[in-house]
Amino acid sequence: MRGENLLTSHCFLRHNRYMEKATVREIGDIIKGKRVFLRSDLNVPFAKDGSIDDDKRIVASLPTLQYLLDKGARVIICSHLGRPKGKDKNLSLKPVFKRLQELLSGRKVYFDKEPEEKLKDGEVLLLENIRFFEEETKNDIAFAKKLSAMADYYVNDAFGAAHRAHASTEGIARFIPAVSGFLMEQELKILGEAINNPRKPLLVIIGGKKVDTKIGVFNGLLDIAQTILVGGGMTYTFVKANGGSIGNSILDVPSLEFCKQVQLSAKKKGVQIVLPQDSVCADRLSNDAHIKIFPSDQIADGWEGFDIGPKTIEEFKKHIARAGTVIWVGPVGVSEVEAFANGTKEIAQAVVDSGAVSIIGGGDSASAITRMGMQELYTHISTGGGASLEFLEGKKLPGVEALIGKEVRIK
Repeated sequence: MRGENLLTSHCFLRHNRYMEKATVREIGDIIKGKRVFLRSDLNVPFAKDGSIDDDKRIVASLPTLQYLLDKGARVIICSHLGRPKGKDKNLSLKPVFKRLQELLSGRKVYFDKEPEEKLKDGEVLLLENIRFFEEETKNDIAFAKKLSAMADYYVNDAFGAAHRAHASTEGIARFIPAVSGFLMEQELKILGEAINNPRKPLLVIIGGKKVDTKIGVFNGLLDIAQTILVGGGMTYTFVKANGGSIGNSILDVPSLEFCKQVQLSAKKKGVQIVLPQDSVCADRLSNDAHIKIFPSDQIADGWEGFDIGPKTIEEFKKHIARAGTVIWVGPVGVSEVEAFANGTKEIAQAVVDSGAVSIIGGGDSASAITRMGMQELYTHISTGGGASLEFLEGKKLPGVEALIGKEVRIK
């Protein structure tokens, strides 16, 4: 069966080897006057007027960039933006270039068509959106070699793209010495410690719409967590698997068997999976919808669950208060709609109040915490949505696997 195969075939890797990857520190004394190809994650969101809506990814890239520039390197920055089909002017990195100019006041910053030979020590060239070239996502080796010819060293600081085996994340590392940047190092260190040596008890909050996107996370963390709190739309697939009535709530039919099997597996391992007792339901997803609280397994037809209810909030808070480490992946309700954001807000505050090591696994949960202005109150908010999920699942990240180990002497 689908659930059984997923549970028995998954092998959770602890990624200890990732802690031993070489960083920019290993090349700091040899890069003066050298060209460094820096893969950053500048995939920022834009407002309707075309301005940058949130520049935190640009700001997060600065420590590595500044270090390289201070060491006298000539830095060529590469990033993707969105998923363009060809050269889409709406997904140009030109606005990012302008923001970099502002943040690097006093530094010479070039864009796209400027040849890399023009660079002088301590100067920057930002390339245009690397996904304008289809060879990037195909990890075309000839294209990767062409990229490598632009530089003497390669630095990967794009954890958010580390799960992709693309030309600028994996292919290029086959041709020139490849090390991690500070942001990549921080992500690997904090996430690695959270799963290798967490302050116990380890509590995991798993939310989001569908179970199938988080199956790997369940499997990966089931061996190390003491408690797993389930929220979000996936609640109702679990409830349905247990024989409950879910009204018009979202149902991930192919994952029903997995929901049964993961609960059995958790019971055998002594891991407590806690499902919501009650749900905030509505007749439609809108702030002015009719709202009613139902027991999560007794939702009437015509009603849909959009948030955890008050009884669930109080129960979840009790578990969170006892936690030593909290890993949170996915909001527990439709938090972008104010009428259904209360559960996520309450849980977010409870995590802060617990004093636990608190880690947000990127993606929608990170966006929710940022909307609430609570990002500074958490131990770590990952910059990588898909990458952080795959790391927690125990999968190998091609962009990290390609980096040199610290034991290798780099010339």
